[in-house]
Amino acid sequence: MTTRIADRFKALAAEGRPALVTFLMAGDPDAETAFDIMRGLPAAGADLIELGMPFSDPMADGPAIQKAGLRALKGGETLRKTLATVARFREGDQATPVILMGYFNPIYIYGVEAFVAAALEAGVDGLIVVDLPPEMDDELCLPALAKGLAFIRLATPTTDDKRLPAVLKNTSGFVYYVSINGITGAAAPDADRVGAAVARIKRHTDLPVCVGFGIRTPEQAHAIGHSADGAVVGSALVAALENSLEDGRATAATPEAVLSLVRALAAGVRAPSLAEA
Repeated sequence: MTTRIADRFKALAAEGRPALVTFLMAGDPDAETAFDIMRGLPAAGADLIELGMPFSDPMADGPAIQKAGLRALKGGETLRKTLATVARFREGDQATPVILMGYFNPIYIYGVEAFVAAALEAGVDGLIVVDLPPEMDDELCLPALAKGLAFIRLATPTTDDKRLPAVLKNTSGFVYYVSINGITGAAAPDADRVGAAVARIKRHTDLPVCVGFGIRTPEQAHAIGHSADGAVVGSALVAALENSLEDGRATAATPEAVLSLVRALAAGVRAPSLAEA
C-alpha cells in the first residue's frame, strides 16, 4: 500500500538527499499562529511534519518543548483541535506527511478506535507515541496499523541488537533514532556515532531511519542527515518560536522566526557539502 510517507522517502531517494523533518507543537502559542507556521513549513523546506499533541506530563521532552505544550494547553488546545488543524492543513496540502507525536494518555481518553478513525479522516499519516513500548502494541500500535496508520517507533543508543527486533517488529513509516540519551534538546549528537548506529539499525530493517534530538544548526542537520535518511529538528524550532513571543503571546515576527530557521536547515540538508550548507 502506498502512503504519503513512503512516497516522500521514495522521492527523496530519487533526489539523493535526506529528509528534513520538523516538529511543531499544535496550538503553540495559539491555534492560529501554529497553523500559520504549519502551513508555511513545506514551502520553507520541511519534507515531513511532526505535530506535537500537548500533554501535561511530557516526560521525554526537554524544557523548550515542555513549555510549548503548556502554552498550548493554556491557550485551550485539545486533541480534537489538533486533528481539526491537520484537516485544515490538508485542504491546501495533500502531499506532505503529517505525524502526530506525543503520549498515550490523551489518545486513551479520546478512545483508541475513535482516535484512529478521526486521525485518518483528518489526514494524519503516522503516530509517534513515546510512552508505548512494544510490549503494549495491542493498546494502539496494532489497531493503528490495521487501519493504515503508520506507527513510528523510537530506537536509542541503548537499544541493543537483542532488543532491536522487538522495537522494529511492528514499526512502519520510518524508524526514529534518538541520537542521545536523555530528554529532547539536551545535547548535540555526534555524527560518526550516529552513522554507525544508523548502519546497525539498517541491518535489521528496510525502513528509512531518521535521526533526532539535539540537532539545532544547518551544519548539524547536514552532518546527521547525510548519516541517515533524515534529520529531525524540534527543540531549536520551538526555541525560535519562544524567543519571538512577548509576554507569552505571538508577535508579527513569530511565524517568520520559525520559518527562516527551517529554510536554513533545509539548505543544510540539501547541500552536497558542508561548504555549501
